[in-house]
Amino acid sequence: MPHALSPERDAPSFKDEKLFVNDGLLRPEQVGALKVSSPDMPIEELRRRYNEDGYVFLKGLLPREDVLKAREEYFTMLAPSGVLKPGTSPVEGIFDPVKDKADYPGIGAGAAGGNGKPGAATAEKFVDLALEAHYADWYKETFCKHPILKNMIAHLTGWGENTLGVKRSLLRNNTPGNKAIGVHYDQIFLRHGEPTSVTAWVPMGDVSLTGGGLIYLENGHTLGREIEDDFTRKAKESGLSDEEAKNAFNQNMLSTGLLADGPAEYSDTFGRRWLVTEYEAGDVVLHTPFTIHASTINYDPNNVIRVGTDLRFVDTSRPWDTRWDKDYAFNDGV
Repeated sequence: MPHALSPERDAPSFKDEKLFVNDGLLRPEQVGALKVSSPDMPIEELRRRYNEDGYVFLKGLLPREDVLKAREEYFTMLAPSGVLKPGTSPVEGIFDPVKDKADYPGIGAGAAGGNGKPGAATAEKFVDLALEAHYADWYKETFCKHPILKNMIAHLTGWGENTLGVKRSLLRNNTPGNKAIGVHYDQIFLRHGEPTSVTAWVPMGDVSLTGGGLIYLENGHTLGREIEDDFTRKAKESGLSDEEAKNAFNQNMLSTGLLADGPAEYSDTFGRRWLVTEYEAGDVVLHTPFTIHASTINYDPNNVIRVGTDLRFVDTSRPWDTRWDKDYAFNDGV
């Protein structure tokens, strides 16, 4: 049942904006600001922030024009599905408000469980085109391999020439009003390698505060490691082998591989805030494999479709999850 209106419960979440997640409106005390870093800071300071906070939010790391070119390519590919508002340009990525949002579900938001193909038959053309974009040269050969991004990670981690951007990535769109990404950390999906990978979340275009951007749990990397260590200890004590423990851990997640579907309840359970911000084309967030994150529901006032990609980088001199050495596919078991 809808709750009765109350000034406290319905107060804006952050900067006079209401931020909604899968389980409702975030309260003001559940929200804080994501710390901004400049790519021009000394690498030692960026490394300190990454290790202490579990993330580093790099403003304007990539050339804006490179990101917007990729956004234009993406929506030019998806335009035949009818997702875009007539009379708008592909680079704007404006959702056609007369369309049913259910026909335009996002990949990887947990809408179908796991990483199966989302949506009903009416969504097939849109979903097929969104998957096809993962294999396009403009994306996998140009955008994913942007030298500025790789060089930053190579310096931040000290991996140097051993820095590898793995093939499998998740290029997600989030049309207005559809399900958001639930609570998780990436090591859940990279369990067959050491927990040393770096995820680069790259918004492909501007994302307003209410536009469905990623949100990060404050000090979530320490909680993620605690959850991992606690389960591993219990699994070992029960006599499971390392491989059995990996499989058992995954089976204890939700069917989607998530810690929880609802960020609001998760914040209350662990007494930690969600850190939020608006993003601009060129921004990049680097985060650790234990950093807990989610996203808000996209309620952009202009119906802008949120697009972002998860790019993972590994140190090839160390064991890494080689199941990711292939392009993304539905039901690929990863």
